[in-house]
Amino acid sequence: MAAAPSEEIRANAYVGFDTITQQIEHKLLKRGFQFNIIVVGQTGLGKSTLINTIFASHLIDSKGRLEPDEPVRQTTEIHPVSHVIVENGVRLRLNIVDTPGYGDQINNENCWDPIVKYIKDQHSAYLRKELTAQRDRHIQDTRIHCCLFFINPTGHSLRPIDIIVMKKLSEVVNVVPVIAKSDSLTLEEREAFKQRIRDELIYNNIRLYPFDTEENDEEEIQLNETIRSMIPFAVVGSERTVIIDGKPVRGRKNRWGVVNVEDERHCEFVHLRNFLTRSHLQDLIETTAQIHYEAFRSKQLLALKEQTNARPSAAAQ
Repeated sequence: MAAAPSEEIRANAYVGFDTITQQIEHKLLKRGFQFNIIVVGQTGLGKSTLINTIFASHLIDSKGRLEPDEPVRQTTEIHPVSHVIVENGVRLRLNIVDTPGYGDQINNENCWDPIVKYIKDQHSAYLRKELTAQRDRHIQDTRIHCCLFFINPTGHSLRPIDIIVMKKLSEVVNVVPVIAKSDSLTLEEREAFKQRIRDELIYNNIRLYPFDTEENDEEEIQLNETIRSMIPFAVVGSERTVIIDGKPVRGRKNRWGVVNVEDERHCEFVHLRNFLTRSHLQDLIETTAQIHYEAFRSKQLLALKEQTNARPSAAAQ
């Protein structure tokens, strides 16, 4: 029998429980926040530069080959790097996972396996800590909250490997596709390329973040719809400062002029940054826990239950 909805009552005098939001904020600020992001794409697409541009800090170095005698990577490697960034008293523990070697071989078959395995391993490690008899009060969260998937700016269509990998990754992590180095495309080419990619994602049943839930209000649903209409984000990254009209801006200077990274007329970097850090940061973390990790957890616990049930049957025989 469902409980009847409680009647809303207004207190006759000030009680003070409205300060609970301030209490929560105080505790969270003391503890800090954790955000884990993985970048996937071929060498040379500017993965490291874009991450450094988003967080306005030099956080990771390029893993590309710079010398002719430098050996070519034979497999996809996993390179996690951790930093603590502070902004207006808020501490963000940022884990960045780079994947050098992905898609760089002549035969790229199964080059995505180390990436999927790493993401699942983080879920598995969290589950083990969660199931221990004396678990930590605050379990360190290494689960990947976001995957930035870098698409080569060919202007044609997605490569077969891109479709396969995005499909596999979208089952275990929040995937956000970006068109790398989009200043190599004209505005018309860029828009046509974006539409072609969206059509291919729909055709191949690849469901990307953000997701709508029953908890979302009209404003959040509208924001998500706007984001989906913009995906994949056409971006340009740069850590260099150039002068435009006497003002220093982050951009790329060539003989035809300057690409201002933060000018919405030049690229969609600002939209991507706002999406990742200003509007959906907490939702990325919650979606990881409530959808991707929960699906992994349920599958593991059901498998464990089946194994336990099978043992008495085997012993009886």
